[in-house]
Amino acid sequence: MKPAPFIRHVPKTLDEALKVLAEVAPDDGRVLAGGQSLVPIMAFRLAKPAHLVDINEVAGLDRLHSDGKTLSIGARVRHGAFHTDVVDNPLGKLLTFVARHIAHYPIRMRGTFCGSLAHADPSSEWCLVAATLDATMVAKSARGERALSPSEYFEGLMSTALAEDELLAEVRLPLLPHNAKFGFNEFSRRAGDFAMSASLATYIVRDGKIADAHVGVGGAEPSPRRIPEAEAELNGQEPSDAAFRAAAEAAANAIDPLVDHQTTADYRRDLVRAVVRRALEHSQT
Repeated sequence: MKPAPFIRHVPKTLDEALKVLAEVAPDDGRVLAGGQSLVPIMAFRLAKPAHLVDINEVAGLDRLHSDGKTLSIGARVRHGAFHTDVVDNPLGKLLTFVARHIAHYPIRMRGTFCGSLAHADPSSEWCLVAATLDATMVAKSARGERALSPSEYFEGLMSTALAEDELLAEVRLPLLPHNAKFGFNEFSRRAGDFAMSASLATYIVRDGKIADAHVGVGGAEPSPRRIPEAEAELNGQEPSDAAFRAAAEAAANAIDPLVDHQTTADYRRDLVRAVVRRALEHSQT
């Protein structure tokens, strides 16, 4: 199938893009960056936007920058940018490791980090990263700018707090401590498919004990999120199989699992139990 007719706008500056978006948003205007989620939906006519605001020529939105405390990721930064470490910090290694699990190479060369968060698929690897690391989502419109935490930003299944005239212009990820460890694991039926469950974990070891544990789970609930029950099982404990299994069990019990015609609640909990444990077992610096 082919998309329904639409008008494509190609602004050159951010101010111009926000002005155009404000004008066309009431007529179901959409932002086009990588198009790896939007274009297939349009091809099946599940979405029929009358206007597309193509931001691929907007200066500055391809910016990747670290100020020593955070990594700022602009709206045009592609998944492929993270094929190599983008910052000399454990966060750089984490992003490179996670990026390898995103879809397939051609998609990674076109799709964008911020576009993934705007689409907000619960199985998205970048959404899981944002939720686990307490990212800040920067939404801009002709009305101004606002910064959103993950709990404010993610509102449910493929739903966010972005208003129709707002552009997710930037995502800010806090850099990790230089002695931080991280682990990531996901399960999908086929390589390149969205994960049925995934987990990201980070922590440091202080005086032989785990501290500042972050354990996130994606693909199991309508939105990815940190699991405080799992983190509580880790903090203050020695890194060990027993601690990792306890955290995995806590995560499995804490979720409100998505259920569909192929996946029962018990199966989804089993997947969460497995991916959390494997993420912790394979944690690295």
